[in-house]
Amino acid sequence: MSLHHLAEHPRQPLLDDTFLQRLSREMGEGAEQLDRDSAFPHGNLARLRQYGLLGLACDVRAGGGGADLAQLRRVVGAVAKGEPSTALVLCMQYLYHRRLADNPNWPEALKRRVIREAVEEGALINSLRVEPELGSPARGGLPQTVARRQADGWILDGHKLYTTGIPGLTWLAVWARSDDPVPLVGTWLVHRDTPGIRIVESWDHLGMRATGSHEVIFENVQLPLEHAVDVYPADQPPALNAPALADFNRGMATLLGAIYDGAARAARDWLVQWLAERTPASLGAPLSSLPRVQEVVGQIEGLLLANRLQLDALSRQALSSQEAGLIKVAVTENAVSVVEKALELTGNHGLSLHHPLQRHYRNVLCGRVHTPQRDSALVLAGKTAFGLVKG
Repeated sequence: MSLHHLAEHPRQPLLDDTFLQRLSREMGEGAEQLDRDSAFPHGNLARLRQYGLLGLACDVRAGGGGADLAQLRRVVGAVAKGEPSTALVLCMQYLYHRRLADNPNWPEALKRRVIREAVEEGALINSLRVEPELGSPARGGLPQTVARRQADGWILDGHKLYTTGIPGLTWLAVWARSDDPVPLVGTWLVHRDTPGIRIVESWDHLGMRATGSHEVIFENVQLPLEHAVDVYPADQPPALNAPALADFNRGMATLLGAIYDGAARAARDWLVQWLAERTPASLGAPLSSLPRVQEVVGQIEGLLLANRLQLDALSRQALSSQEAGLIKVAVTENAVSVVEKALELTGNHGLSLHHPLQRHYRNVLCGRVHTPQRDSALVLAGKTAFGLVKG
């Protein structure tokens, strides 16, 4: 099936190896320039929309792709091999749609609208959670973003950091609290075109430079009452749904792991070609002929094999949250190690801006920042081993 034919049938994309390899190449065509300019990948996302991939995780009954986690992982990995910032935006889209499908708290009309717009228009959604005062909510605490209750709705004020994809988002799922004596805490849904939203273009990081993860400031943003889509009293948090939480954590670890594994595979491919072509005059043969070089490349192959097997298991088996966290950490560290070994073999050449290896290195390092971070994952695993928490 050609890419043109695929675009005509966006609900049932053919996710075979040929298509995914071509997708990686297409995503990677402008990757160097996106990195240099810290520019948002609008073109890549338009291509993903054309191929029907932005609604791939949506319920098939709503016209979506109905893809399972293993299929989503393959797509995210293929995109990441070409351009990982695009893959992170796509990853967040998939994670939200997977969580939304079985969320009973959302008003049905809003849920249907978000899914329909994703399928028909390629509308993007992401959560906005991190704040200057609070930091990552994964570490605990109440948000400082406040929704003030009005007779006919809400007025939202607040400041969010690291809002991945904001230049292209249609829907902002904002973590906030109400101004009630006992505040409601949860998600208020904001359309990007609502007045009072201001973007501060502050994203200028070492890696994943094209994610557009700028700051967003909300000033007197007016919302309908029903846009408090998933909230609860702060002193009455909902009962823990352990299977749902484990499934979300498994999905997050799988798709985030696929991003950085994809970047490492791009580094591996470039390295193998460079070593096969690089022929120092003193050697009179390609560097790939040296046993030491072959050994290090063999180590790289072993790390990537371990990643593939772990991500395969994670995407297909109902593993626990602590197991998912351990795999995410292992896959991320393996990805970093792959590119570090490549840099050891290439020396100054690998650090040159004329070659992509330095870009792959800067990108894989960002995998350590995403939840669950190394310390959290290891502490949870340790507590589980001691029987202090359930797996």
